Amino acid sequence: DPAELTLQDWTVRRGEDAPVPLPGLVARVFGGTGYEFHGEGFFKAPLSADAPLESPCLFWEIGWAGAEVEVDPDTGKVTVLQLVASGDVGRAVNKLLCRGQDEGAAVMGLAQAMFEEMRYEDGALLNGEALDYRVPMAEDLPERFVSITQEQGHGPGPFGAKGAGEGAMVPVAAAIANAVQDATGARVTTLPLSPERVFDALQALPRERTQLR
Repeated sequence: DPAELTLQDWTVRRGEDAPVPLPGLVARVFGGTGYEFHGEGFFKAPLSADAPLESPCLFWEIGWAGAEVEVDPDTGKVTVLQLVASGDVGRAVNKLLCRGQDEGAAVMGLAQAMFEEMRYEDGALLNGEALDYRVPMAEDLPERFVSITQEQGHGPGPFGAKGAGEGAMVPVAAAIANAVQDATGARVTTLPLSPERVFDALQALPRERTQLR
């Protein structure tokens, strides 16, 4: 009965029997000349009258971030020295892919915090071209950049897996803005944290608080 079989760490187990390595079983059928597996699946949550638009949410993105920054008081320029971001993936089916999702998402959060902005004049978009819209480059990445993949195991997918990415993106801007406030006392609540905005916030501080700690 397939219902009695469980897969774990490249082994298959039936009931309480000892686990059997999966590669040997596969080679017995396909031989040793090379093989690959391909699977397809689909799931749609049933509609619910209790959910917005009758579409229930299957999981929530959960994440946190921390940042260390340096602020130039003469120009307002913010340099992110260290960024740590972590997102919960439920269960990492492909750990390298999950890490890539979290790190890419964290860089998107960095872009939102430091660079990306749509500028308008008289209702016309001024920077709608790729050469004008500022996105982070490799040289903009912090010297110390760490991602931590959480596995809480409470997702709706296989083995508790769930969607990943946004959890490591959302908190980055808040972490950087909080680090700027911690370093200078200036609270900036508009993104991106451009030198002009940070400089204006520094100038608005009482004189005795303008010295960076």
